[in-house]
Amino acid sequence: MPLSLTILGTASPHPGPGRPCSGYLLRGAGAEIWVDAGPGTFAELQRHTDPERLTAIWISHLHADHSADLLSAAYAFAYGGLVPPVPVPVYAPLDCARRLAGFFGRPDVRFLSGVFDFRALYDGHTVRHWNIRLTSRAVAHDTEAYALRAECQGSVLAYSGDSGPCEALTELASGADLFLCEADIDRHRGSEGSPQVHLTPEDAGDAARKAGVRELYITHVGPTLTRQTATARAAAAFGGPTRTAREGETIPF
Repeated sequence: MPLSLTILGTASPHPGPGRPCSGYLLRGAGAEIWVDAGPGTFAELQRHTDPERLTAIWISHLHADHSADLLSAAYAFAYGGLVPPVPVPVYAPLDCARRLAGFFGRPDVRFLSGVFDFRALYDGHTVRHWNIRLTSRAVAHDTEAYALRAECQGSVLAYSGDSGPCEALTELASGADLFLCEADIDRHRGSEGSPQVHLTPEDAGDAARKAGVRELYITHVGPTLTRQTATARAAAAFGGPTRTAREGETIPF
């Protein structure tokens, strides 16, 4: 199959035993792309591939539960004996390099240039690695955040990252074979009309239905829900095949 997705972690907002935070390994046509780097996912990544083989890293936003294990990768590449053949391209919001350098107490991000090649995301950002085309869309969150569309030989993955309900997410997921979507919260809080920064299971299912996706995978379920409950509620709203993303699973599509 042209594409496969391995689930490295799904937890929100912190890792648990056997359950790292958000992270996924996307593979196809010779490319291996680490999508989100939540705590615990770098260790899980090594179960499925040699990190030196990574073609790219893509980070949806800079909240720690999606990005903190970039630090683990930096230590591995800079001090741990893992040596990628070239600096690994890291597609992430603009401030990513500065924040990572701050962990090392370094004001100049260039000391990481032998390890990572930081490239800032923006709405509509498109890049191709081997035969995988990656497109990013800005989505509704409480910080700069992007959803991802990956296309390869007619197969399409859509990934929500963290997002409230928004047209950009539905547009990005249009016609996807696999829609990997967060369902972090049980219900929306706050006053009517206030910005929503996460999806309920019903929001995830509704987005999948409007986008006409083939299959919905629920991930990033927060502590107010169980994964089983979130998946069942999303399935009722979607009306199509809906499954729970689970650590260690590899999904071909």
